[in-house]
Amino acid sequence: MSAHLTEQAFSSLPLHQDLQNGLRDAGFEFCTPIQAQALPVLLAGHDVAGQAQTGTGKTIAFLLATFQRLLLEEPAENWDGKQPRALILAPTRELAIQIAKDAILLNSHTNLRIVIAHGGKDYEKQRDNIKAGVDILIGTPGRLLDYQKQRVFSLRHVQVVVLDEADRMFDLGFIKDVRYFMRRVPKPTDRQGMLFSATLSYKVIELAYEHMNNPEKVQIEPEKVMGDRIEEKVYYPANEEKIPLLLALIMRLQPQRGIIFVNTKRVADRVWGFLEGNGHKSALLSGDVPQKKRESLLKHFQEGDFPFLVATDVAARGLHIPEVSHVFNYDLPQESEDYVHRIGRTARAGASGVAISFACEDYAFSLPEIEQYIKHKLPVSATSDEVLLTPSPAKKHEKRLAPQHRKQDEGAKRRRPRRPRNDSNEGRKTVKTG
Repeated sequence: MSAHLTEQAFSSLPLHQDLQNGLRDAGFEFCTPIQAQALPVLLAGHDVAGQAQTGTGKTIAFLLATFQRLLLEEPAENWDGKQPRALILAPTRELAIQIAKDAILLNSHTNLRIVIAHGGKDYEKQRDNIKAGVDILIGTPGRLLDYQKQRVFSLRHVQVVVLDEADRMFDLGFIKDVRYFMRRVPKPTDRQGMLFSATLSYKVIELAYEHMNNPEKVQIEPEKVMGDRIEEKVYYPANEEKIPLLLALIMRLQPQRGIIFVNTKRVADRVWGFLEGNGHKSALLSGDVPQKKRESLLKHFQEGDFPFLVATDVAARGLHIPEVSHVFNYDLPQESEDYVHRIGRTARAGASGVAISFACEDYAFSLPEIEQYIKHKLPVSATSDEVLLTPSPAKKHEKRLAPQHRKQDEGAKRRRPRRPRNDSNEGRKTVKTG
């Protein structure tokens, strides 16, 4: 049996037969620790506030409980057959998409109507899908709030509410939107509530007890999640050594599939450029990448077309990317929890992985808090032990305007009058920036 699984078989749980059939078809046989702890409580009808990282199986846990509730409990008498009976909120579009994929996987025998709504694309289509009728509505707070205020759907018939990555809701400023929804669904005693978070901080626990019916805590500690499956190490490079060190490690380690995390879009562009310029095909993922292109890049990375993904923390949560062998913290994260989320992209589903961090001049101050949070020191490796090579020039990242912006820009250029030559400017030097 895989090391990340328990001896608790799904077949031993009182799940609806259609769910058992869906689990069998999907190849799920034994529970992960969070599933083994949470499902008996949830299937008994209790609310749960769970602490677990991504990659632990919590999504399957709350989806099974949601499906079970809808299959066994009749909807309200005045339900019109179209309004959502379950509401699942996720902080990012990537996480919402992954939840929907898992839900569709489990839905092979239940035929519940699953609809996803998130920002970035398909505004009219998503709205039409909701209006056509939905049982389980999955989405991000911003887009769902927009539809709800337009009365595209009602919250009066909701029987299950799930808040996933609740701590991230606070981090991204969505907590007001979350409270808006929680105040408009039926009261806690009239529906089931589930909350999952990487940390059960005071503010998250307060949210749980304010909007849930005496939830039971289920906790999987971060250090248990990482265990011995991730080989961690930290280097202390000077800022100018970071690119040569990264390239040297890639050359020596030959990662099968690696993610390089950075803290800003500007650094993401720089790292991507040097990877591409030195023969390492890479995808670039940051917050301003359009949703359609973001999904395409992730698909190519997941399929192995790009061995490397350079990403800001937009990719640190909610993405199921199999077989990531190495994670590089090119920039140490400034929030301790984000370190765990980042390195959790490797060693998923019981596999092993390597997490390498650079404690550089700009971000080394984050290391003591990270080590305190994960409750162990990171083994130190010497930069001088690596053969640092002078990198080839970076490839410049092409930035294309959206079609409508491009047309406006081109039109502006056509309308701009030709500037007359001014002899007094001939002696001036042209200074190039950037």
